[in-house]
Amino acid sequence: MTMTVGATRAAGTDTPQYSKARVLGLWCAAALPMGVLAWVVAPAIAGDRTFAPVLIGCLTAGLVWQFVLILILNGFSLRGLWLRRPSTPDGRRGGRLWLWAVPFVLAFGALQFVPFDLPVPADHDFGALLASEDGRTLLDGNWALFALIVVMLTFNTVLGEELFFRGLLLPRMRAAFGRADWVANGVLMGAYHLHQPWSIPTSIVAGLLMAYPTRRFNSAWMGIIVHSAQSLFLGTIIFTLVLR
Repeated sequence: MTMTVGATRAAGTDTPQYSKARVLGLWCAAALPMGVLAWVVAPAIAGDRTFAPVLIGCLTAGLVWQFVLILILNGFSLRGLWLRRPSTPDGRRGGRLWLWAVPFVLAFGALQFVPFDLPVPADHDFGALLASEDGRTLLDGNWALFALIVVMLTFNTVLGEELFFRGLLLPRMRAAFGRADWVANGVLMGAYHLHQPWSIPTSIVAGLLMAYPTRRFNSAWMGIIVHSAQSLFLGTIIFTLVLR
């Protein structure tokens, strides 16, 4: 029997559940705009201008769209998105449970050093841009671009990407995917990166590192903490380049 939102509820939860088709449809609603913005819209808008700020602006727009999509699907409310303290079935809430995020943050950090030989287009390689003299010149004193990057990082790891996959989708995937819902969620998260397909292998692993503690402790904050560690590190580096 097909499971639809509002008609099916997973055992032990009052959260309405999505069917597999609905989950995949919402995945498309998040992933396809990001791919189009990165590979079609940004090059068309950039023209002869510096490509990096245009790409950052387009990706920010895609992440903001995800937050808007969350609000539309959730009745313009943040309730039911697991924005709550981590908890366990035996009634423990918060406290030392927050410390469970630490090993996943460390694992996520270590993942960044795992070498993958997938080619990265030069104009989409943000890491290479930061390491180049052109990138440093672009960022030097450029507070407007830094503000845009901060907005992008915020929607990436809190209000957009992370809240979409861990706050909206994961709590609604148990009926369709069973106890493997967090695995499916992590894979979908990785495959979503059509805007930077070279990162899909590592993004799948990263998605699992965020989905598991979120499901284990029924708190989207766990995934947000893990994901935001990267944003804080990257934001700090960019901040120093702006101040240079």
